[in-house]
Amino acid sequence: MNVGDRVRIKESVIFYHHPLHRNEAFDAKGLEGVIINILTDYKGRPISPNFPVQVEFAVEGAKRPMRAHLKRDELESL
Repeated sequence: MNVGDRVRIKESVIFYHHPLHRNEAFDAKGLEGVIINILTDYKGRPISPNFPVQVEFAVEGAKRPMRAHLKRDELESL
C-alpha cells in the first residue's frame, strides 16, 4: 500500500467520529477512501504506531472529508 492508493475497509470497524453519525456507533465496513499518509517516523525518529495508515473518506453531505487511522490488515486495495 502506498500514499494515493484507493482502499476499502474489509473488516467491521466502529467509528464514533463519522460526521453524519457524531457520537454514535457507525460500522465503516465497505467504506472506500484514499491513503493520505503512512506513519513510519516522527521528526526523523522511527516509530511503530498501532494504526499507521491514515485514510481520508469522502462523506456525502459533510463539510469536509473524514480521516481515520487504521491497520494495514483492516484494508484492501482497490
